[in-house]
Amino acid sequence: MNRINIFILFALALSVVGCASYEKSIYFSDDSQQGETGKMDLFEYHVMPKDELTITVSTSDPEVSAPFYRKIGQTKSQANIGQGMDDAKLLDYLVDNKGYIDFPVLGKIRVTGLTTRECEAMIRDKLQAHLSEVPNVTVRVANFKISVLGEVNNPGTYSVEDEQINIFQALALAGDMTLLSVRDDVQLLRTDADGSKHIIHLDLTKANVTKSPYYYLRQNDVVYVKPTKARVKANSMNNNTSSWISWISLLATIASLIIVSVR
Repeated sequence: MNRINIFILFALALSVVGCASYEKSIYFSDDSQQGETGKMDLFEYHVMPKDELTITVSTSDPEVSAPFYRKIGQTKSQANIGQGMDDAKLLDYLVDNKGYIDFPVLGKIRVTGLTTRECEAMIRDKLQAHLSEVPNVTVRVANFKISVLGEVNNPGTYSVEDEQINIFQALALAGDMTLLSVRDDVQLLRTDADGSKHIIHLDLTKANVTKSPYYYLRQNDVVYVKPTKARVKANSMNNNTSSWISWISLLATIASLIIVSVR
């Protein structure tokens, strides 16, 4: 085999490796899923224990709906008669381990497993027995947070204003993955309502990831992006280099002290 053939084979090998690396460096890189990725049911978050709910009740007469507002620093008896702390922040309702909240006038209400829209409808129906009109009720999850760790530009924990965020939006909050990240095996750590934990593997180079039941994140989900082997090796080399520099500096200092003492 002459040198030209060897050079051609070497160039082809490099191009194959380069293409493979490129395919793993971009989202939706598979050609088999072009066009529509398929329709999904509209995602709705379901309330879980330890969620904190912000619940507002409004009517045409503010005094009528006042007893259903709990505010920071306000006692339950004050809330029941609509007194005190006019400018205070609304108090969120913590969902207990059994799935209940303690709501003014209505008492214990089971909300776990319901969507926020279903919570609104249930509370609205229960309040009609105490009001002369149908109130407007809104329910929001106040402590919805997700964490993104690993090979991203801005790892951290992020608050989500509504209850709907997908894996790509979460990565966008963290400044996206670096070019030295493993995109075909992103790990999702999820804790269920009963406390059990699961690790799910997501391939973000495939378009059909949008069909995954784990495409949308839940409260307290943790997304971990692994570094590539090249990143790990580079960090290892940097650490070794730093260690050698430290040792050389130490030896140079000792040698200087010996020379000075001999003189």
